[in-house]
Amino acid sequence: MKQFGLDLAAAIAFYTCLPVPKVELDFQNVARFVPLVGLIIGGILGLLDLGLFLLGVPVLTRSAVVVVSWMAITGGLHLDGAMDTADGLAVQDPQKRLQVMADSVTGAFGAMAAIAILLLKISALTDLDTDRPLILMAACGWGRWGQQIAIACYPYLKPTGKGAFHKAAIRSYWDLLPGLLLLLGLSGIQIFLNRDRIVLSIVMILGGSAIAFLTGAWLNYQLGGHTGDTYGAVVEWTEALFLCLLTAF
Repeated sequence: MKQFGLDLAAAIAFYTCLPVPKVELDFQNVARFVPLVGLIIGGILGLLDLGLFLLGVPVLTRSAVVVVSWMAITGGLHLDGAMDTADGLAVQDPQKRLQVMADSVTGAFGAMAAIAILLLKISALTDLDTDRPLILMAACGWGRWGQQIAIACYPYLKPTGKGAFHKAAIRSYWDLLPGLLLLLGLSGIQIFLNRDRIVLSIVMILGGSAIAFLTGAWLNYQLGGHTGDTYGAVVEWTEALFLCLLTAF
């Protein structure tokens, strides 16, 4: 249990700006904990949204505050990866894409990708007027499970970098199972709370897993593998598309 707590603290410290105890942390296994970190982030955002609701804040403003807080909690880590990935994909020469993605200067396509992601999240959340805390937790969880799929299924394109020890931590498809079971349980809470919402629960499971898988697969098709930046892109686009899907239900 002590080792679990230290590994979880390391994952929280690596993926978020949330405070953790000042102890020596080992970041080698943080990739195993990303779905759980996602649920923690979603839970904090859900509590924030509930507090704003009780204060009478209108839904559009609440959604904007939640999305900005979402970005602040992660320090823009994943959004930065999505921006770099967009800049890389805009280059026609596949040989230069990784070089462009490694450049710290944000290009036009990266800026457009960030605007698109933020607009989709805010507009989708505005349309989702019920069960917002649970949906936020699911979005954050499925986004990070998509990251685990990308780590497990596709090659890592750089010999070094932060993504390299992620690849070493997820050694087999069995490492994807704990996060999947956690997310299945979260969606099952819908049925426990209200049996009439079995359709929504099924949509959350099938839609979340499908978007998580297809986002990583598409980026692998475009680049021939993944980097730390594309892991962030998988998280951001899975979260945004998942929220958009749920507006239909």
